[in-house]
Amino acid sequence: MSSIYADLTAAAATLKQFDKWLDKAEAYAAERSFDASALLGARLAPDQFPLLKQIQIASDWVKNGHARLADKAAPTHPDDQKTMAEVRERIKTTLAYVATFKREDFDGAESRVITSPRTPGKGALGSDYVRETVLRNFYFHATTTYALLRHNGVNLGKRDFIGEVTLQDV
Repeated sequence: MSSIYADLTAAAATLKQFDKWLDKAEAYAAERSFDASALLGARLAPDQFPLLKQIQIASDWVKNGHARLADKAAPTHPDDQKTMAEVRERIKTTLAYVATFKREDFDGAESRVITSPRTPGKGALGSDYVRETVLRNFYFHATTTYALLRHNGVNLGKRDFIGEVTLQDV
């Protein structure tokens, strides 16, 4: 299995966990009689992006990482979500998009130079780009999303972050 494909598949699996985190956030809000969408404005620090932006950016890293590494154009998703339902739809749309990729889409990506609009005139080998840029950025925003929900009282634990794991009988 392509290392890039495996790495991106793992990131997509973590993005899939966001839906479960939002289930718990909505249950928490219902128990306390407030609109769960109010959590979307939560921040850990005044100069940090709020929860909504953390989710949008995490989604973009998964989507754009797949596209760039497969040498395809990524669809655009406007950052206009305001409700939990709209955020969930964005996650669902991103996951549906990345589910269209196959391992073969990443053949040769390890040694291909990947460019990004953030670094004009520069590029990175695909193997470096996925590990040093895509995964680091995605997991930063995923962890921050998780931390924001926990900080605001949502009952999440480590298993909620990790999700399902593949195990073999021994």
